Amino acid sequence: MTTVNVYLTFNGNCLEAFEFYKSVFGGEFPYVGKYKDMPADENHPVAPDEEDRIMHISLPISQETALMGCDTGGEWAANFAQGNNFSISINTDSKESADRLFTGLSDGGLVTMPMASTFWGDYFGMFTDQFGINWMVSFAENPPQK
Repeated sequence: MTTVNVYLTFNGNCLEAFEFYKSVFGGEFPYVGKYKDMPADENHPVAPDEEDRIMHISLPISQETALMGCDTGGEWAANFAQGNNFSISINTDSKESADRLFTGLSDGGLVTMPMASTFWGDYFGMFTDQFGINWMVSFAENPPQK
C-alpha cells in the first residue's frame, strides 16, 4: 500500500517541535536520528555546530500516517523559509512504484536527489515538482526487523 505523509523541515528546533506534537498527539518516536549518526562522508562533512540537529524523526499518528521531520543544515539551510518548510512524503510498496511515481511527478520539475539506495535502508529520492511542491519518494528496501 502506498501512503502519503507530511514531512516538516525546521532550522534547529525540530526536536522541540516534535516534543510539542507528541504532547498533543501522544505516542512515541520509533526513531530519532541526528546528523552525527550518519556515516562519515569526506565530500559532505557535518559542521560541528550541526551534529546534534535532527536528521530524521517520526511520530506515528495512526496505522497509516506519521508526522515526519528534520532540521535543515549545511548547503540546504540557505533555502529554508518558514511557512513553506514541508514536503509530501510518499512511501511505496515496491521499487517499481517508487520509480514510476518519482518519474511522473518530477517531470518538468527539479530533481534534488535522484532515486538511490541509502545508508538507512531505503530506496529514496527528492524533487520539487513543476508547481513548486517538494516531494520525497521512498521504498523500504531493508525494513527494520521487529
